[in-house]
Amino acid sequence: MIHSLFIINSSGDVFLEKHWRSVVSRSVCDYFIEAQRSSPLDVPPVIATPHHYLVTIQRGGISMVGVCKQEFPPLFVIEFLHRVVDTFEDYFSECTESIIKENYVVVYELLDEMLDNGYPLATESNILKELIKPPNILRTIANTVTGKSNVSGTLPSGQLSAIPWRRSGVKYTNNEAYFDIIEEVDAIIDKSGQTVCAEILGYIDCCIKLSGMPDLTLSFMNPRLFDDVSFHPCVRFKRWESERILSFVPPDGNFRLMSYHIGSQSVVAIPIYVRHSLNFKAGEQGKLDITVGPRTTLGRTVESVKLEIQMPKCISNCLLTTTQGKYSFDSVTKILHWDVGRIDVTKLPNIRGTISPASGTTVIESNPSINVQFTISQLAVSGLKVNRLDMYGERYKPFKGVKYVTKAGKFQIRM
Repeated sequence: MIHSLFIINSSGDVFLEKHWRSVVSRSVCDYFIEAQRSSPLDVPPVIATPHHYLVTIQRGGISMVGVCKQEFPPLFVIEFLHRVVDTFEDYFSECTESIIKENYVVVYELLDEMLDNGYPLATESNILKELIKPPNILRTIANTVTGKSNVSGTLPSGQLSAIPWRRSGVKYTNNEAYFDIIEEVDAIIDKSGQTVCAEILGYIDCCIKLSGMPDLTLSFMNPRLFDDVSFHPCVRFKRWESERILSFVPPDGNFRLMSYHIGSQSVVAIPIYVRHSLNFKAGEQGKLDITVGPRTTLGRTVESVKLEIQMPKCISNCLLTTTQGKYSFDSVTKILHWDVGRIDVTKLPNIRGTISPASGTTVIESNPSINVQFTISQLAVSGLKVNRLDMYGERYKPFKGVKYVTKAGKFQIRM
């Protein structure tokens, strides 16, 4: 399936390569670098070359390029590349060029275990951590002195069972299970404030710390909301199809149980509004006035609010004042950033001032759009509600807590 993997930095240099089958020359990455230079924000996920297919993802300032020699399901490879980055972030807290270079040995050990002859083998975090110990200072010093590696000498017990995603013999003093419902709102709102289209991308992330081999079921009050779903391999799909109930034996630790999509045919209540006034003409100084406020948040606080405005290319400078937060204007990309932070309902954040077009400007190329990002904790915009969570098998102590959190949202306003 996957012959080689190349990791490329923002400058277009290959700083790590791994081959599982035949060695592929790194010159094949020139096709990706050329596509990236021509359109940095719209690189095709699959690039066909005369002898190979390149599958690419970009995260954290680096690009991962998987090389295949024959036709393949592209989403399969894209999902694996994202899993590689998630694993690096789990081991090293972040996935950047400097961090990867500092942990070359562990990175190659992980890639050896995650892929076998081009096909995914072990991708679960709890199984990988039994195979390869996460790096720390004491272990690094001991391995340097003794010449040992982080690779365990025994095969994880879970690899030999019918449930390869969970290690056996797990024991906890306090049994806990945490569920986070995270929803991202992606909407387009017209000048008058009406929603043109809106959709929700949701995730259910879990942190399971239960002894033994638990068997859980999770049901929802309104499962018909989901238009499209994707599950962790632990979920019994046939039961979901027949009863709309999530039944699963969970991995140990952190994992993503489910991701879902709610389409534009559903009514999505946008929890934030933007009042805007932007007037300018070619060759004249213009005025900008923007106010942000909460709409329907059910008493929840809107936090981490950020606005990004793509100004026309003719704009040369912005002189603005804000009642809250900080702003910056990039004269090269023509993007105005306003970091608002938390919205105080008693005094709504406002930014106003003048914008100056370049001298000699005769035509305004386009009307700007406002991109808004925000976070609201403990609010599911879709109205998704959990009915009940049941646990079968051994007798466990009551859960310390189960929490449902909506962490992030975003939408776009067209002016």
